[in-house]
Amino acid sequence: MLHEGLFYEKQDDSVKCRLCPHNCIIGDKMQGRCSVRVNRGGVLQSVNYGEITSMAVDPVEKKPLYHFKPGSSILSVGSFGCNFSCRFCQNYTIAQYRPKSQYISSDKLIERCLDIRNNVGIAFTYNEPVIWYEYVYETSKKLKESHPEFSVVLVTNGYIEEKPLKKLLPYVDAMNIDLKSFNPTYYEKVCGGDVETVLEIIRKASQKTHVEVTTLLVRDLNDSISEVESIASYLEDLDKDIPLHLSRYFPTYKMERPATDMGIMTEARKIAREHLNYVYLGNVQGVDNSTYCPDCGELLVERNEFFTKAHMDHSKCPKCGHHINILF
Repeated sequence: MLHEGLFYEKQDDSVKCRLCPHNCIIGDKMQGRCSVRVNRGGVLQSVNYGEITSMAVDPVEKKPLYHFKPGSSILSVGSFGCNFSCRFCQNYTIAQYRPKSQYISSDKLIERCLDIRNNVGIAFTYNEPVIWYEYVYETSKKLKESHPEFSVVLVTNGYIEEKPLKKLLPYVDAMNIDLKSFNPTYYEKVCGGDVETVLEIIRKASQKTHVEVTTLLVRDLNDSISEVESIASYLEDLDKDIPLHLSRYFPTYKMERPATDMGIMTEARKIAREHLNYVYLGNVQGVDNSTYCPDCGELLVERNEFFTKAHMDHSKCPKCGHHINILF
């Protein structure tokens, strides 16, 4: 469904999109880099407004969010399009192409959210929610204003301008932000973005809402111990309680290099834990991803795949009283 976009400027026959740092200048009947924001007669239009390609009730841990309402389920929805072009994209069928979709109004989506038993809210995920901005913003605002007990979650690459982020954040309860690398060249050549923007978004978002960070470690590209340490050090300077998820790469889409070595994954977690209190491994079988108190070592949240059992119900260790960055 076509819907006029927010955050753009008219420039003669073109429009300049101000939603993300690409700042695409889009000629008449052309589209931006995300493929879903188009110029129709001098008006920026979003072509994926309310167009849903994927919908499921997922464990919140699958986002991944390990420190936000552990053991809960959340209605997860996605559209199509992305403002990145990652060569290893795991959701490329909806992020890089236009599959079949169904229009669902924000009111109808909220109704579905409310009707699902034991559901805690809506997660905008699967493809990049930033370039679905108008629908995400409208739905989030309506949900939080009418049913503030329900949560809004974004799973995002963090590639957004400050003004739209600031407008959206009051209605967002948690974010998982992909930090693809700490290397500017990697960001530009492999993903089609820039790392400084994402680092700044992580900093700003973490001051306003619950943030967890995911880095996909790709064999021989961004899986060096020095790069993992740089990522962990940056997050430590913000808040050493920010959870970091180090995810194992497997070949997909346009990237065929072998899966990341398990020894590297284990060593990366070890190094990151020297800087951060909570580090987890993703796409890895048979590892302990439970949460322990960083002060006394007490088991706080037990995890086995997507089975989760919390041994606490508030943000303090039941044994020693240490503050734990988990929202219930």
